[in-house]
Amino acid sequence: MTAAEPRSADLASPTIARALELLAGRTIAALTGAGLSTDSGIPDYRGAGSPRRTPMTFQEFVSDESRRRRYWVGSHLGWRAFSATRPNAGHHALASLEDAGVVTGLVTQNVDGLHLQAGSRHVVELHGDTRGVTCLACGTRVPREEVASRLERDNPALALPDAVALGPDGDVLPEAWADVTVPDCTACGGILKPDVVFFGELVPAARTRAAERIVDVADALLVAGSSLAVNSGLRLVERAHRRGASIVIVNRGATKGDRRADVTIDAGTTETLTALASALT
Repeated sequence: MTAAEPRSADLASPTIARALELLAGRTIAALTGAGLSTDSGIPDYRGAGSPRRTPMTFQEFVSDESRRRRYWVGSHLGWRAFSATRPNAGHHALASLEDAGVVTGLVTQNVDGLHLQAGSRHVVELHGDTRGVTCLACGTRVPREEVASRLERDNPALALPDAVALGPDGDVLPEAWADVTVPDCTACGGILKPDVVFFGELVPAARTRAAERIVDVADALLVAGSSLAVNSGLRLVERAHRRGASIVIVNRGATKGDRRADVTIDAGTTETLTALASALT
């Protein structure tokens, strides 16, 4: 999948001009969500027209072998397509702001790894990543590629189709999964789980603290592509607000953090972040 071509945003528009007033000359923490990656071909859960989804919860995954099998089939097929995505101009704009010393840290709710691919370095992946798999029994961590190879070796039918309907978490709905052999931990035989935070699972405390530190040391918070419907992101906005930091939100549609924002820009992240980066660097 290729990134969308960047569009242009009007720097003279009142909302963008006001955002630049608040951000210029200040250090910025960035918080990003699924809306940032839509221009890379990854759909989000909550955007306009998004299909209704019922993601598997952590409790379902650990307690029901048949549902775990179903998850791994969908997750594997989706991951193969998911891993082919590339950063778009919005990701690159944030990386350039970090290079310029303007963005001092970035917290993302996405698990796609596109910020790291774009060159951002000080990144906290709040909800984990798709690069690794961990045993829930002994803690052994292995690369996702290793588990993917085992899945395809044991289940040749899982060869990647030409077209896969990709979900925001790299999952797809499998057509058949009842007879699939799911890999277990080679060290202890325990349950393997991708290193992403499932619905109903808590974000690790150390990761939460790292995200809070990024927000605490910046003068302003720039939110891009998140509806802030998930509390882990909304809490960071509330934290910045309590500190008196300037808050700018860029998102298509309303967010749960709008009442805390100094400026809300109802527009696409690609064009808006590109324009902001151009003006701030």
